[in-house]
Amino acid sequence: MVNRSSSVQFGTPDGVAEGDWFKGHAELHAAGLHRFSGRGISGIEATGADSIVLSGGYLDDQDEGSRIVYTGEGGRDRHTGRMVADQTLGERGNAALVMSQAKGHPVRVIEGLGVTGGKRRRATKGYIYRGLYRVAEHWLTVGQEGFRICQFELLKLGPGQVPAPQSVDPLAGAETAFEEQARRYVSQDRLVRDSKVVSEVKRMYNNTCQVCSLRLVVSLEGEAYSEGAHIQAVGTPHFGADRIENVLCLCPNCHALFDRGALQLTDELHVVDGLTGQFRAALARAKGHDIGIEFARKHRERWANRLL
Repeated sequence: MVNRSSSVQFGTPDGVAEGDWFKGHAELHAAGLHRFSGRGISGIEATGADSIVLSGGYLDDQDEGSRIVYTGEGGRDRHTGRMVADQTLGERGNAALVMSQAKGHPVRVIEGLGVTGGKRRRATKGYIYRGLYRVAEHWLTVGQEGFRICQFELLKLGPGQVPAPQSVDPLAGAETAFEEQARRYVSQDRLVRDSKVVSEVKRMYNNTCQVCSLRLVVSLEGEAYSEGAHIQAVGTPHFGADRIENVLCLCPNCHALFDRGALQLTDELHVVDGLTGQFRAALARAKGHDIGIEFARKHRERWANRLL
């Protein structure tokens, strides 16, 4: 149980039960449920996150009751409410949720009812306390608005259930404390991967972009730089394969556009503008590079419900 406090406190406060209704943020604060008005995540990196508010503010959120996919904070324009920049794990609330995953802290989940749209979303029918959840997983992906977002999978805890600490840093050694792993992982923010498959595709095209034909020469010896782009993104939550059929050789600009759905592939392997649908180019294809149409379809499906 927790006391009503302005500091981070974990668990369900005394006198509060799952399903209790609250009129507004002042009542949530007074009950010890959520410390901040106007912020969805309550917590600090060094300690962890103790509560979140579901407000429907992100297109990529999912709420299945006992399982929630929650989009972290950052990247929004205060005036328009639209995403204008990538999120990072270094944002205070995001780092705090990573720390709660690492240290095994429960997170109080509060749901806003009757949330209205607009740049300042408001719960017009109050808030309901949904109980305690654990941070089971997190990942970085590109959201429906075209910018990178931090997402967290939260799973409902049963009565008396206590979440276990878990590693959040794939590079960490067993001797490293979980919270130290989390701090290092958050500071890194991104792990760079260049697999044998990606290296082979870049070799096949001599580091020349398959979309715009740009070859970025970066040395006097004629060495060039390119990037390997997975068509169906690998890792959580997309689970694409690290295979030659699922990789393109692109310049940094085309890679950024492709990863954000602004460039897409048709079944005929034509490159189209993902925002207008207009033809951009015929994808260059080297001998032996058989691109999987199923991966192109998965990439298009990812952006099918995009609000343009």
